[in-house]
Amino acid sequence: MKMGFLLRIVIAGSLGGCIVCTAAEPQSFRVATYNLANYILQEGTGRPVKSEEAKAQIGRAIQLIQPDVLALQEVGGLPALEDLRQRLQLLGLDYPWYELAPGWDTNIQVALLSRWPILARRSHTNETYLLNGRRLHVSRAILEVDVEIRSRYRLTMFVVHLKSRRPVGVADQADMRLEEARILRSKIEERLARNPRANLLVAGDLNDVKNSRTLRTVIGSGRHRLTDTRPAERNGDTIAAVRPRADPPRITWTHFYEVEDSYSRVDYILLAPGMVAEWIPEESYVLAFPNWGLASDHRPVVATFIDEDR
Repeated sequence: MKMGFLLRIVIAGSLGGCIVCTAAEPQSFRVATYNLANYILQEGTGRPVKSEEAKAQIGRAIQLIQPDVLALQEVGGLPALEDLRQRLQLLGLDYPWYELAPGWDTNIQVALLSRWPILARRSHTNETYLLNGRRLHVSRAILEVDVEIRSRYRLTMFVVHLKSRRPVGVADQADMRLEEARILRSKIEERLARNPRANLLVAGDLNDVKNSRTLRTVIGSGRHRLTDTRPAERNGDTIAAVRPRADPPRITWTHFYEVEDSYSRVDYILLAPGMVAEWIPEESYVLAFPNWGLASDHRPVVATFIDEDR
């Protein structure tokens, strides 16, 4: 990791003049989250190695989005992240700043790629909780960074991948996920207690649906309640919700579960109150593209913002 950090510093210095000279007019920037479904390069992890065809399709998806900041889940360590960065660079997408957060699960990790400087790193890699008398570890780290967008807008990002819905022997998977959600919420509350107007964003695979205890816990309530951006496919749907205060009928699913032949929304971009005014809903979406399933069983989620506090 030290070598990667030094690389970031060198590149930051080489691009510093461009960043300082950014135009004063507000501009948009794009944040995306994408579960890569085992972006693993080597045998021996107990998970399948990612095929060349799948890696190429992931590159095409990200190229279609052109994100400025990209949250990633299921990255198979630093070599896998470097492999992806190099592939994206060949496609014209340069991400000189990055963060990889190792957790209790050493096979797949959360990561972040950024076109803009990472100013602070506060990832939480060894969180635990007590459940039914047993001390358990949060499976994947909670990645937390501050990113400076064009030297004018500071963004705090949490990248997360909560416990899957697959049953395990040690405890109920839903209870485990809820405990992880509570830990994540405590980190959010800590940050917002220091600055209630912080430009704070949570992105990642929460492995649960919108009316679940997991989502209700992460979103919270009161003055620090998060806003669910709920991006949808850009397919022309415009009709309003059928009931007051209900969501309009849109195609919002992000994950395909082959065993049940089911489609659900488990990948989210959630906003703290201080960031809602900068959000551009009409430029936020779930990417629909041909042969999306070759890349992953998840689809990317995108949200767009103005780089000006409002």
